[in-house]
Amino acid sequence: MKPTPRGWPRISSAVFYEDAAKAIDWLCAAFGFEVRLKVEGDGGLIVHSELVYGDGLIMVGSTGRKAEERDRSFCVSPRSVGGANTQSLCIIVDDADAHCRHARDKGATIVVEPATKDYGDEYWADRSYEAVDPEGHHWWFMQRVREQGERAK
Repeated sequence: MKPTPRGWPRISSAVFYEDAAKAIDWLCAAFGFEVRLKVEGDGGLIVHSELVYGDGLIMVGSTGRKAEERDRSFCVSPRSVGGANTQSLCIIVDDADAHCRHARDKGATIVVEPATKDYGDEYWADRSYEAVDPEGHHWWFMQRVREQGERAK
């Protein structure tokens, strides 16, 4: 494979919000993202944004319309489709418990409390939790506690 463009991971994801500007502020405050780029259009709609977390990157954009005006737009918030989710994002963190406490303090809904899952000596073990943001996107935060092939201690 050729190298990726400077500053871009091989894979990134985009999530859409009815109020993307508010979501960007919330994602930064609750989950620790940093704004790398934010492009605003007419009426304050977020045309494009890039939020980074370490070497990871997500793009956040506006759905462009209010839910009652939506027709067959493919860029929707889970809030506008009864909470249905088409993706869950997973972010590796240094300390899942501390990250969870901070996210909860900033208003994240924790739907799965931090827990360690050990997949056996041939695999790995992670400590993770699941949170839902104000518009219904699901986020998994994971801390690797044992690498693949390491013996359980």
